[in-house]
Amino acid sequence: MDRMNSITAKIKGIKYTPLLCRKLHTFNFSDLDKALSKEATFILKIDDKNQIAVSWWVSAKRTRSYPYARVYDSLSFAGKKVTIIPIVKDEGKDGDRDFLQWDTVSLMSLLGVYVIIAYYNDATKKSRYENKITE
Repeated sequence: MDRMNSITAKIKGIKYTPLLCRKLHTFNFSDLDKALSKEATFILKIDDKNQIAVSWWVSAKRTRSYPYARVYDSLSFAGKKVTIIPIVKDEGKDGDRDFLQWDTVSLMSLLGVYVIIAYYNDATKKSRYENKITE
């Protein structure tokens, strides 16, 4: 006799305790450009009362630059957490083209991390390849 078993569930939330997160440096809002150029994950001090943990991705692709490690470091922060993800990263005719996937945003939401969708507006020609761009 053929029987089909099914299991159903409803996720009401998750609880976790992050371990081994690195200590994050704090930057004032006026130094945001400096923070983004020096750190992959940091605390951004908005004003005297408000701070957020910020991480940012080099690419929308989840496996190329290990962005989950950047997000993970922010999870021990007790306040709001934000990650900045490029919606697309196109490296030229012979390069990779990475797109933001819906399940990436879904996972960030599940972890309580707000997503800021960003885009690259500038690039430089890659010196080693004729049809690739970088930065």
